[in-house]
Amino acid sequence: MKPTFVSHKDLPPFVPVGAKVLILGSLPSVASREAGFYYMHPTNRFYATLAGLWQEAVPLSVEERKQFLTKHGIALYDTIESCEIVGSSDSSIRSVVSAKQTIEKIEAKQKLPVFTTGKKAHAIYQKYIGNNDVVLPSPSAANAAFSLEDLKIAYRVLLPFLEEEKKKC
Repeated sequence: MKPTFVSHKDLPPFVPVGAKVLILGSLPSVASREAGFYYMHPTNRFYATLAGLWQEAVPLSVEERKQFLTKHGIALYDTIESCEIVGSSDSSIRSVVSAKQTIEKIEAKQKLPVFTTGKKAHAIYQKYIGNNDVVLPSPSAANAAFSLEDLKIAYRVLLPFLEEEKKKC
């Protein structure tokens, strides 16, 4: 299969008012690019993982997912601004242009702790953007090493940042 040039021009960062964390993937999947939002592949476990942290129903539509992320203070973007890729395979990514400038603009407006999902996102962040020690496992179904329960346990690292406001009350 021939690589395709992919750019983030049609999928801006999702940064709701009151965001408390920024979660960065590598690059949206084909399904996410087609849907116009993040983690939209039907087998991706991102929203099931997060919903499990609060024992909530998994949001399904783009609008439900945006409301869920806003409610919990979660901003989303990626470490790659553009690249060549075959399908949705991180291992095929070539000719990377990092999203450093966009991420710096987000961070200039709001100082958010940054979390990366998966090894590729972490490697791109470390190489082009800055130091990030918190790597969440990839929620992709291709990451068979982690069950949904394993993902929920790993993603609990987010809770102290996301529930900070509740502790102040």
